[in-house]
Amino acid sequence: MPIRVFRAMLPVFFSVLVVPLTAQDIKWHDIKPLGVEGRGFDKTSVFFDRLPAAAEKLVRSPVWSLSRHSAGMCVRFVTGATTLHARWTLRSERLAMPHMPATGVSGVDLYVRDNRGRWRWLACGRPTQFPTNSVRLVTGIPAGRREFLLYLPLYNGVTAVEVGTPAGTSLDKAPARPASHRKPILFYGTSITHGACASRPGMPHPAILGRRFERPVINLGFSGNGRMEIELADLLATLDPVVYVLDCLPNMDARAVARRVEPFVHRLRKSRPKTPILLVEDRSYADSFLVTSKRKRNLDSRRALKAAWDNLKKAGVGGLHYLEGEHLLGDDGEATVDSSHPTDLGFVRQAEAFARVLGPILKATE
Repeated sequence: MPIRVFRAMLPVFFSVLVVPLTAQDIKWHDIKPLGVEGRGFDKTSVFFDRLPAAAEKLVRSPVWSLSRHSAGMCVRFVTGATTLHARWTLRSERLAMPHMPATGVSGVDLYVRDNRGRWRWLACGRPTQFPTNSVRLVTGIPAGRREFLLYLPLYNGVTAVEVGTPAGTSLDKAPARPASHRKPILFYGTSITHGACASRPGMPHPAILGRRFERPVINLGFSGNGRMEIELADLLATLDPVVYVLDCLPNMDARAVARRVEPFVHRLRKSRPKTPILLVEDRSYADSFLVTSKRKRNLDSRRALKAAWDNLKKAGVGGLHYLEGEHLLGDDGEATVDSSHPTDLGFVRQAEAFARVLGPILKATE
């Protein structure tokens, strides 16, 4: 009998202890005034676009379409709230891809700075519907003001993003980065730079490196369309990053590399004579140890890039750096989804390889 009474009382007991917040109990904060990082251009058609509105008439249609994705964008904020929510409105009904989960394609991703100053993952907002998702990211945080970092979707666009806190709590813009760390790292590349196939938006190597080096990042990865077209060089040249990372070989065969790399770099150098430029070889296909056509593709494009590098150096172009691709993903074949696109493991390995080259470049600019 006592057991039956206790079971009967359980729902009542927990209804007192666990009271979900209603819509009226949540205060929503638009992230735009907080300072969204990763926006290279101000004059965009939609706030969260990655290219300026004028680019629609300059670039190919696929590049323009992909530029509407919010890849690489994030917002830092400070709050003492013990519960955090997110609400975001998507542009596309495609929440996921066959080889990439909805959390990466269309989700949001929350980090927090711990008491040692490190960024630690905290929660992922899982999209379940179109167009608007509203989720509780985390609750039960001990009291105290902390700095948070929220990443936006990788392969979907957004028209609105809000962070929710309990009514009566505040949420403020994070402190400005030190002057020595305000210039962004700019990545221009392919689907891999874009974020395929990370499980969540904080896991592509540009995001990992942004946290590691405490710098904003501009992600101009365009899936299947990172081809070093001169129109993109003109757009990139209008920006003032701490370094340009050019990582387009997965979308370029040897002939395209030979034809486009040198004009692209010369165009950047004309406007940005002192900004470091890092040329990156393509990663090795995970099955290229056995699939000879893929191995040939890797080797041919790398030879072409190295030749372009040599020509640029002979022409007196300074500030050039080079990252080989053979070991970007390791050598055990366990770092991709489909031989080409990294898993989270692949992105961590790739970030480590990039960091060994970017670290000294960034140090020299501080």
